[in-house]
Amino acid sequence: MKILILHNSYKQRGGEDTVVEQEEQLLKSGDHEVKSFRFSNDSISGNIQKIITFASIQKNHKSVREVINICEEFKPDVVHIHNFFPLLSPAAHIAAAKSGAAVVQTLHNFRLLCAGAMFLRDGVVCEDCLGNSRLAAIKNSCYRDSKIASAAVVAMQRATLGSENWLSSVDKFIALTEFGKSKFIQGGLPPTKIAVKPNFVSSIDPGPPIQDRQGSALFVGRLSSEKGVRRLVEAWKSLPDVPLDIVGSGPEENWLRENAPPHVSILGAKPRNQVIEKLQNARLLVFPSIWYEGFPMTIAEALACGTPILAANIGAAHEILNDEKCGALYKSDDSLALIKNAATLLNGDLQRKSVNARERFEGLYSAETNLKLIEDIYVEAIANRNRMVR
Repeated sequence: MKILILHNSYKQRGGEDTVVEQEEQLLKSGDHEVKSFRFSNDSISGNIQKIITFASIQKNHKSVREVINICEEFKPDVVHIHNFFPLLSPAAHIAAAKSGAAVVQTLHNFRLLCAGAMFLRDGVVCEDCLGNSRLAAIKNSCYRDSKIASAAVVAMQRATLGSENWLSSVDKFIALTEFGKSKFIQGGLPPTKIAVKPNFVSSIDPGPPIQDRQGSALFVGRLSSEKGVRRLVEAWKSLPDVPLDIVGSGPEENWLRENAPPHVSILGAKPRNQVIEKLQNARLLVFPSIWYEGFPMTIAEALACGTPILAANIGAAHEILNDEKCGALYKSDDSLALIKNAATLLNGDLQRKSVNARERFEGLYSAETNLKLIEDIYVEAIANRNRMVR
């Protein structure tokens, strides 16, 4: 197949950017002809440019022209769109569909349903706009603490979920979990158009057996409030004999360095190869995120490394780990449960959970499994587009 990948990359590189790149390489490994085109938020600088960007949030004429030109030149069978906010705009899907290509949209976050993209406000889950008017998003300044910016995002949402033209232009949506799919159905996407395909991890050596590992507990992720890392550090003060390494950077880093006890090490951001090495030598990954998440790459990487996981029982983590064969779950706002579960895991049969983790990765989240899933989705999308043009 000829596949065109479109992605609006972020100023600060994140998990979505990694997923897009890995998926592109996966498709190429399957002998597909792949062309990738990026739109970068780095081009948005200065107040005037920001005003222009938000004024064109429903239809960015420059981006649409570029999509039309690429489709005319490349003639793809499938146009796979990842993040389209804010530069690509919803009009890109309509332009791609008019070219005759099947259009696939991956739903990496909840931006279509929630201006803040996370269903989180003031540190607690918020679904005020799910299936409702979205006026709460404007009232509460949910996007960048600005009513005007939030109103622009709500306008984008209305240009997608509120537009039959846009909905018919997308042949298949990809949700990352069944949980995510259920939220998008609540928000108005057609159930028959949503497929579930998790993120994947390219082949990673699991590292040494769990009983031979030198590390202890590990956190990997952005150091921000929604990741629950401050609550984790406060709770970990009750486990003075259990070292905890924290890898990542973000707005909470200074607070963590000032308040972390001696047995908690704030290591800062690390290259991916060093992160994988830490995961391969850890005895436990702690994932205390307080928002739903899309599909956490850190969890997939820990499973690949055969590293048991202790996670807050919410959203994607609940779905991935609900049988607790690869670790344990705790109520996200219960710090005592976090500590009790961590102690139980570290003093229990980690070897069995480690083996289960690796087996789960190989069965569900490997590159080989994912390639088959995405190819099947593309075939369904093409069939739908062919029916539409008859």
